[in-house]
Amino acid sequence: MKNILLSLIFLGCCSVFSQESRISELQIEGLKRTKESFIRRLIKVKPQSIYDSLRIVTDIERLKRLPGIANAEAIITNNTNQDYNITYKIEENFTIIPGFSIATDNNDEFAYRVSLFEFNLLGRNQILGGFYQRDVFDSYGGYWEAPYLFTNKLGFGINYKNLVSQEPIFFEDNTVNYKFDSKAFEINLLYEFNFHNRAEIGLNIAKESYNFIDGDLPIGIPSRLDADKLIYRGEYEYNTIDLEYQYVSGFRSLLDVRFVTGGEGLLNDFFIGRNDFEYFRRIGKNGNWANRLRFGYASNDSTPFAPFAVDNQLNIRGTGNTIDRGTASLVLNTEYRHTWYEKGWFVIQSNVFVDTGTWRNPGGDLEELVDGSTLRFYPGAGIRFIHKRIFNAVFRLDYGYGVGNDATNGITFGIGQFF
Repeated sequence: MKNILLSLIFLGCCSVFSQESRISELQIEGLKRTKESFIRRLIKVKPQSIYDSLRIVTDIERLKRLPGIANAEAIITNNTNQDYNITYKIEENFTIIPGFSIATDNNDEFAYRVSLFEFNLLGRNQILGGFYQRDVFDSYGGYWEAPYLFTNKLGFGINYKNLVSQEPIFFEDNTVNYKFDSKAFEINLLYEFNFHNRAEIGLNIAKESYNFIDGDLPIGIPSRLDADKLIYRGEYEYNTIDLEYQYVSGFRSLLDVRFVTGGEGLLNDFFIGRNDFEYFRRIGKNGNWANRLRFGYASNDSTPFAPFAVDNQLNIRGTGNTIDRGTASLVLNTEYRHTWYEKGWFVIQSNVFVDTGTWRNPGGDLEELVDGSTLRFYPGAGIRFIHKRIFNAVFRLDYGYGVGNDATNGITFGIGQFF
C-alpha cells in the first residue's frame, strides 16, 4: 500500500509539472466595422487552447494582410494559474475607396478611369466594387469577392467586365489600329491551404471582337475578327509578406495560368501563363527595397494579336501606352523606397527605380529574351503620398527615362504602389 501511495504521488507531481500553459482568455479590441465573429473564425488561437507563440505571430500577420485592418498587435499577460490572457489590439482601415487615374490614350488624348470599391463589405472583408473607364471608348466592370464565404478556407468570387479599347497591332512595316471589344463573365473558387499558400480555379466566358479602325491593313489580314471564348484559369500563391503600414518585407510568388479555347484563325486557342516573384526587404529605419521579376509565356503562334504588351501602366514606366507585343516576356522591376516624412496618418515617400524587360516576338525564339535584341531599359524616380489608415491609399507619381535607340520617357501615376 505504501508503494502504491508513493507511486500515485509521483505520478500526480509529474502530471502537474508536465501541464502545458493554456490560453484562459482571448480578447479582441479596436473593432468598429469588422465583425468579431469573422475574426474569431479566421484566427488559429482559441480560448482554452494550448499556448503557442508561433500561432500568435501567424495570427497577427494574417490580420495585417486583411484589407480592413491597418495594423494589429498581441498583448500577452500571465495570470495566477500560469496560463495566459491574450488581447489582439486591432487598428482598422477605412475601406470604402474611390479610385481615379488619368493617362493619354492611343490617340494622344485624355483618358481616365474612376472606380469605387468597398474592401470590408458586411464587416467580413468581402470586396464589392466597380469601375468606369474612358480610353477612346467606354468600358466598365463590377466585382464581388468573398475569400472566406463558406469556411475560413473556402471562398467565392464573381466579376463582369465590358472592355472596349483602341488596340495598336504591330506588323513588320506599320501599325494598324483595331477597336477591341470584350464582354466577359467570370466565376472563381478560392481556397486557402494554410497561412502561406492559397489557390484559385475559375471559368471565364468571353465574347471578343476586333474591328479595323485605321492604318495600312496588310493583305490577308481581316478587318474584323470574332471569337466566343471559354477560358479555364488557375492561380497559386505562396506568400510570406509581412506588412507594417507602408513598409513591406518578405517574399511572394504568384502563378496565373489560363487555357483559352473557342478561337480560330488569328485568334486561335492558346495557353498563357505568368509568374510574379516579389521580394521586399526593410533597409534601416525608413528604407524599403522592392523587387518584382515577372516571367510570362504563351503559345508561340505567329500572330500580331500576341497577348503580352509593353505598357506604361503594366510593366515598364515611361514607355507610354501599348508600344509592342510578344508571346513571352521577362521583366524586372526594382526600386528603393524611402520615407522622408511621417506624422500621424500621413506619409511622404520617394523612390528610385529601374524597369527593364525583354520580349519574344510572335513566332520567334526564346533566345530573344536573353540576346538583347528586344531589351528595354528605363531608370526613373517618383514620389508617393500615403494615408496609413486607408486601405491602398497610395497616390504615386513616377517618371521613367528610356535608355537606347527609339527609347521614350514619360510620367506614370495612379493609386497604389506600382507593385
